[in-house]
Amino acid sequence: MTDLPGDRPAPVAVVSGGSRGLGRVLTERLLAEGRRVATFSRKPNEFTEATAEKYGDAFHWAAVDLTDTTAVRDFARDVGRRFGSVDLLVNNAGVLHQELFLTTAPKRMDELVAANLLAPLHLAQVCARLMMRAGDGTIVNISSINAIRGYRGVAAYAAAKAGLEGAGRALARELGPLGIRVNTLTPGFFDSDMTAEVTSSNRMKIQHRTPLGRLGTVDEIADAVLFLASPRARFITGQTLVIDGGITC
Repeated sequence: MTDLPGDRPAPVAVVSGGSRGLGRVLTERLLAEGRRVATFSRKPNEFTEATAEKYGDAFHWAAVDLTDTTAVRDFARDVGRRFGSVDLLVNNAGVLHQELFLTTAPKRMDELVAANLLAPLHLAQVCARLMMRAGDGTIVNISSINAIRGYRGVAAYAAAKAGLEGAGRALARELGPLGIRVNTLTPGFFDSDMTAEVTSSNRMKIQHRTPLGRLGTVDEIADAVLFLASPRARFITGQTLVIDGGITC
């Protein structure tokens, strides 16, 4: 994509974990809206390669390990140098590991907190510094209903996501005067890589407990993210939007 002389440069979105699942859908839809998009994942795949070929300089991908906070910060700084600004950050990437708390190795707990809480904080800090130059920006953090409903085997993951929700409220208060909105989207069970291994019997149980009687779709979650990122939500900040078909009500 090339900006015409005199035109305002296309807005820039950073999406962590944009090679598959919700991140991929968000990347596709943000590019289709005319935004420039930067994303990272651990490895390239057919989607990242095809998207780079299709969109050229409007798309940037890099290999980054979510638990390496130095690499996460370096990625965000590189986006600033490449595109000159950041208008939207979607902290989408996350790592889920299910294991009983009493048998979880300390290193595994450290990795879960690093990936699901520390990485989004580091990414948000660098991106917010870029946003404040323009006096405008939006951050959307992707949480999980594990943060608000107790489930066996996900204590460290749930703790990290609950921390992310708390950080979002604090950042909304702190960054609001700089023109930066911060909100959290908390999805319930929806068709994704994380739910692909759910057994058919457990899927039926989830559907039975959900008032709407089904799992969500990735596009329904993306719709909510894009709403929070849009001008239609310009007076919404510091909020947590739960999209779960009613399972936590």
